[in-house]
Amino acid sequence: MSAILRKGVGPVLSTSVEYHGFVYLAGITADDLSQDVTGQTQQVLDKIDAALEEHGTDKTRLLQAQVWLKDIRDRDAMNKLWTAWLPQGGAPVRACVEANMADPRHLVEIMVTACR
Repeated sequence: MSAILRKGVGPVLSTSVEYHGFVYLAGITADDLSQDVTGQTQQVLDKIDAALEEHGTDKTRLLQAQVWLKDIRDRDAMNKLWTAWLPQGGAPVRACVEANMADPRHLVEIMVTACR
């Protein structure tokens, strides 16, 4: 049986799980909630890069992404950073929806799956 590697294990969730060469990240949010959607998106993308690196992979290996925005009208601003961050020709499948956030100061949350 293959091992399941969990990081950042808490009572409700793990921050990441790796199994059979697939890396699943929990929804990632910004730390500095005083920033606008652009600032928060940049923080989230930086945190995704770091989390993937911990598992020996990177954004060139993305398979899937789920994006939640507090206000869907922020989609263009978020997409500007998202598309600049993605490797050329390496866009994953993705959903992007408006959602109520657990903390109303969160403007964006992104969850990704990648392979090693």
